[in-house]
Amino acid sequence: MIVRMLRAVAICALMAQGTPAAQAADAPREMHGSGDTFAVPGMALAWGVLRGADEDSTQIVIRIATDPAVFAEVGVSGGDPFTQDRKVIVATTPSAGVIDVRTSRAHFARFPRTELRFFAPASGDATRTASLLVFYLGVPDTTPEFADEAKLDAYLRERVAKARGSAR
Repeated sequence: MIVRMLRAVAICALMAQGTPAAQAADAPREMHGSGDTFAVPGMALAWGVLRGADEDSTQIVIRIATDPAVFAEVGVSGGDPFTQDRKVIVATTPSAGVIDVRTSRAHFARFPRTELRFFAPASGDATRTASLLVFYLGVPDTTPEFADEAKLDAYLRERVAKARGSAR
């Protein structure tokens, strides 16, 4: 009888390791970004468009501002949800406060899902997962366009500052 009980407990323990609840502990907190700004404590971002002569020379700019004590590293990738093709836009890199991510607007036709991964300060585990994943499906509709780099920069500075203030 005791052997049967121990066997049942062992089977239940093995089954629980594969359950979504057990796997969720390792998964990052995933959030859908929808507007041209997004903020949580420790991170704020804003989108802008720098118009060029055509789609290939038009740049999408995502300004990401982090508190390195909260999010020490950031990585950005694009993906196609249908084919599962992926492209690294910014390899996981230390977040030194503010990072501008630039890619052509044409990139979003092939890789419509943008994933921004934020990592907590290193725990010594090289295989750690992001603590936060913010994803977008395309460029947000509310993203403003600018023909002048200085105006885009001023806009992004203002939007990130405002978003940081609202996330506290």
